[in-house]
Amino acid sequence: MKTIMITGATSGFGEATARLFAANGWKLILTGRRQERLAKLQSELGGPEQVHICSFDISDRHAVEQAFNTLPDAFSNIDVLMNNAGLALGLEPADQTDLDDWDKMVDTNIKGLMYCTRIALPKMKQQGAGYIINIGSIAGNWPYPGGNVYCASKAFVRQFSLAIRADLLGTGIRVTNIEPGNAETEFSMVRFKDDEQRAEGVYQQTVALTAQDIADTVLWLANTPPHVNVTTMEIMPTEQANGPLAIYRQQ
Repeated sequence: MKTIMITGATSGFGEATARLFAANGWKLILTGRRQERLAKLQSELGGPEQVHICSFDISDRHAVEQAFNTLPDAFSNIDVLMNNAGLALGLEPADQTDLDDWDKMVDTNIKGLMYCTRIALPKMKQQGAGYIINIGSIAGNWPYPGGNVYCASKAFVRQFSLAIRADLLGTGIRVTNIEPGNAETEFSMVRFKDDEQRAEGVYQQTVALTAQDIADTVLWLANTPPHVNVTTMEIMPTEQANGPLAIYRQQ
């Protein structure tokens, strides 16, 4: 029985992926900051024998190390690490943003992903197999006003994925960066700090991606043959596309 570790498993892409992989007979290691949600998922998806939960702040390097170093033997061989934990905060221009928001995005989207990947890789290398699946964003390729540090953090995820793929050539470890576009999850509620009206406006009069769409993609990737490595996947809803370059014109 294979094991997947999913960071940020308490909602959105992470929760949907956890449910799908559980239904397909995988063991799960689920991480997040909300212990009560993790406990609920553990109960619903098979109990402690099938689901190991770890509640910690992914930006805390020592907490990440402790979580990995105290995994029960039955969960110690990680076949897939899904680096899903991440967030956007605010949509203000760079000269008006809250520096605390910038710090939080860097700590979570960049440092947390780095810590989990670095700690997981030696064991995968020892196993001679493994899969790192990172959740990036189209924002890493196509910046937009107000995206500033969020866009930059997802550009990091893309380049980090490509760079470790180069480092791991010949080890049997695969690396994929999934880059979703507009997706209806808790993402906008977090970005707009629980401003429900503003968050709902992101998805009005359009059909966005769902968390299930990304979960289905992760499962497909995990089931591809070991000799296949999908490097990057940019996934947009049909009702979203790249726009024209902006030009400022004096009035």
